[in-house]
Amino acid sequence: MSAPPPYQNHPPQQPYGHPQQPYGQQQQPYGQQQQAYGQQQQPYGYAQQPAPVPPQQRPPQPSLLRGLITAVIVLAVFGGVGWYVWDYNTNPSGGKAKKEAAQAAKRAEEKTHDPQSGDCVKVEHPNGDPLPTIVDCGSSEAQYKAGERLYGAGKECRSPYTYQIQVTQSRGIDYTMCFTKV
Repeated sequence: MSAPPPYQNHPPQQPYGHPQQPYGQQQQPYGQQQQAYGQQQQPYGYAQQPAPVPPQQRPPQPSLLRGLITAVIVLAVFGGVGWYVWDYNTNPSGGKAKKEAAQAAKRAEEKTHDPQSGDCVKVEHPNGDPLPTIVDCGSSEAQYKAGERLYGAGKECRSPYTYQIQVTQSRGIDYTMCFTKV
């Protein structure tokens, strides 16, 4: 009986010195898989260990040019907003002046439709509702002369008044305007 040859950790030699795999590739031992260049090979069934983490690197320091560009952008934004606010508040034909002029015109228009006792008015019906407009008492447009106001809903004017208008304001104040014929 002959003894088996001693265990050898070498791949078997091919006859005439020809390698078994193409040129440049190594033969893999049984139970291992081929991996990309530079990675450690593990036998089947074993978990692959994570790659080592490189040491912490300092974050790159911002350059002087980047800081200068940021400062210019911030100054431009604040300068633009500041100029807009200044122009809005000081320009005579700017936003604030236009807003105030529109409010003054609205108040003046409302005053022409809110006669006080003794004012002469002409009454128009633009939307079906009577709208008194103050006019000069000597003009041919004057139709009625304003008398007293009766506050409260549903009030009725008594003599000598010949015409009345019920008014309900947006603030919830109801009143009746009484007029006499001119």
